[in-house]
Formats: sequence, C-alpha cells, structure tokens
Amino acid sequence: MPAVAAGAVLTLAWQVLVALFATSMRGLFLLMVMAVAVAAVVAGLLLRFGDRGAAVGVAVAAALGGSVTAGIAAVRWLTLGWPL
Repeated sequence: MPAVAAGAVLTLAWQVLVALFATSMRGLFLLMVMAVAVAAVVAGLLLRFGDRGAAVGVAVAAALGGSVTAGIAAVRWLTLGWPL
C-alpha cells in the first residue's frame, strides 16, 4: 500500500507541475495529455521492470488527472464555447 500511495502522490505532483506551465485552456489540455502519456509509459515500465504497487498508483493518478482535465474542458465548452 505505501508504494501505491507514493506512486499516486508523485504522479499527481508531476501533473500539477506540468499544469503550471499552461497559459491557456488549449495549452493546459495539450500539456496534460502529454503528462498522462508520460505517466502511462512510466506505469508500464514500472509494471514490467519495477514495483507493481507503484505502477498501480501511477496509473490511477494518471487516469484521475486525465479525467479532471477532460472534465474541465467539457465544463468550459458547455459554458463558454469551444475551448480548444
């Protein structure tokens, strides 16, 4: 369980740091897609060669971050128009 938590916390920190570089909604969306893709690759590598618990934490946090970003884009689209 500690490895799962560590993987999740570090992945969420990675996504927050990447999101801080965004200057627009389009930039945020594209950066987060890239961050989720990198996290997915890391989860795959951890699953194959490293700690499976950490891989689960990374995968769950990456999915959560991607879902939140998609939700933000959807809400913006519904309220203000096409964000991208």
